[in-house]
Amino acid sequence: MTTSARWTSFSALVDAAYDEFSELKPEAIAKLIPDLQAGLEALDRGELRAAERQDDQWVTNTFVKKLILLSFRTSDRSLVQGAPGQPRWFDKIPLKFEAWDDDEFLAANLRVVPGAIVRHGAYVAPGVILMPCFVNVGAWIGPGTMIDTWATVGSCAQVGANCHISGGAGLGGVLEPIGDAPVIIEDNVFVGARAEIAEGVIVRRGAVIGMGVYLGRSTPIIDRNGKVRYGEVPENAVVVSGGRVDPNNPDLTLYAAIIAKYADTRTRHRTALSADVREPMK
Repeated sequence: MTTSARWTSFSALVDAAYDEFSELKPEAIAKLIPDLQAGLEALDRGELRAAERQDDQWVTNTFVKKLILLSFRTSDRSLVQGAPGQPRWFDKIPLKFEAWDDDEFLAANLRVVPGAIVRHGAYVAPGVILMPCFVNVGAWIGPGTMIDTWATVGSCAQVGANCHISGGAGLGGVLEPIGDAPVIIEDNVFVGARAEIAEGVIVRRGAVIGMGVYLGRSTPIIDRNGKVRYGEVPENAVVVSGGRVDPNNPDLTLYAAIIAKYADTRTRHRTALSADVREPMK
């Protein structure tokens, strides 16, 4: 059973509340809040997802975005406590690990390096390593993945298993600017330093996104055979920054992402995940 099928009645409640929110009376809003909190808890546990794979297609659960936006509308700001002696924050959503103890971290089998910020409502699977990074509400991170230093995982972005999101890379969210489809990073993907992937782009399994590559819905992704794609990087593609001549003005070169090749043994050796980093986690 898919996530959307399990949450049919809940999604209908959220859709109706979102569409009619301006007309809701205070007592109706108060009654809605426990349902919204339950939805955020389900996101936090990974039971509910902003998108899910059905066969070879990704299906977006748009009500999840509405759930998060409604939680902002119905929540008051409150103090978010950092570590002792560290800065505090004032927000509408608490931090995921704010009240965790040793046993909870051990049970979750995570490494969370000082400086990592994860908001409640983001799912982090066993074996994940979080360097000083930012993971937003609604995000989903699969097992064995590393989110490296200063990388950002935007609201509702979906990251598969055994990925490496390198330092300073950014995965866009869906809340602002508003978009229906989250960024999807499938399993075994390597995203290079300072790369940016936004606007619901899908990166298929095994792909390698080079350092500093920018991908949005309107970015042409050009294979060396001349085929042009938009919004999706194929499996095992190695993508680098490039350009192409503007057909309407030959004096201009427009940005493009180029599929330089498809991953081979040498590529896999260069992007292999480190067992030294992961093996002590049992």
